[in-house]
Amino acid sequence: MATSAKPAAKRGARQPSLAQLRAFAAVAEHLHFRDAAAAIGMSQPALSGAVSALEETLGVTLLERTTRKVLLSSAGERLAVRARAVLEEVGALMEEADAVRAPFTGALRLGVIPTVAPYLLPTFIGLVHQKYPDLDLQVHEEQTSSLIEGLGAGRLDLLLLAVPLGVPGVTEMPLFDEDFVLVTPLDHWLGGREGIPRDALRELNLLLLDEGHCLRDQALDICREAGRADAPVTTTAAGLSTLVQLVAGGLGVTLLPRTAVRVETSRSNQLLTGYFADPAPTRRIALAMRSGAARGAEYEVLAAALRGAVKPLPVRVL
Repeated sequence: MATSAKPAAKRGARQPSLAQLRAFAAVAEHLHFRDAAAAIGMSQPALSGAVSALEETLGVTLLERTTRKVLLSSAGERLAVRARAVLEEVGALMEEADAVRAPFTGALRLGVIPTVAPYLLPTFIGLVHQKYPDLDLQVHEEQTSSLIEGLGAGRLDLLLLAVPLGVPGVTEMPLFDEDFVLVTPLDHWLGGREGIPRDALRELNLLLLDEGHCLRDQALDICREAGRADAPVTTTAAGLSTLVQLVAGGLGVTLLPRTAVRVETSRSNQLLTGYFADPAPTRRIALAMRSGAARGAEYEVLAAALRGAVKPLPVRVL
């Protein structure tokens, strides 16, 4: 009578190595041996050998190799998900060990949005240098969607951005609220005024950032709350510096967060700022981390320290 094969774990089969899993995960991501080898710092022959050894260990074909390209087999597609999960857990294990061994040491990969970076990074970097000199701070400036993707993939450790995000698996640590102000040309009727009603936004030629910037979405939300049904988009810019120069040239007005006003308006003498009546439109800035992050306790301490560091700025600390 034929007997069924025993599960691998009961046969004493060899276990895949982490190097094999890293090699396979890299090939699964890039679908190209040369690019995958470069991504993980391994020679192409060594990477190919590691994937072949993994296939032998598992007893399945993971890749379909042709002269032109590499494809995942059906088994490879399924097992690539498992391989990435194993590598993520190993990474979390190493982070946990680092945190236990020596808090506030090693690399901290911080992602920050462009409408925050120029105005808060000096404070953040100064805080790290003063209180956490052994922390290797690595900064990545990207738009919100890219930052969230990077956090979920493990490419980034901590984000500094506008919230709420409403993303499952992400814990937000609010830092402060800041008002928006109206930036106008010198001859604009609202320039330099205080107590501006929000409904004044209904009739203004408002200049906005390009698609993808959360500040653009916030400005549109403010306009909708003021009763403006249309999207006031005639001219857009890739960054706040360009946006403010367009205002100085008389093309319209724009909204700036208070932390950006001093830096951006100091570049031209053709600008005025106006302030809204209470309650002024605001945005909330926070740090964000993966829920259950191994270094979560450190990030909470860092958030508390950053709240203290931003008190001299024109914000309301939370």
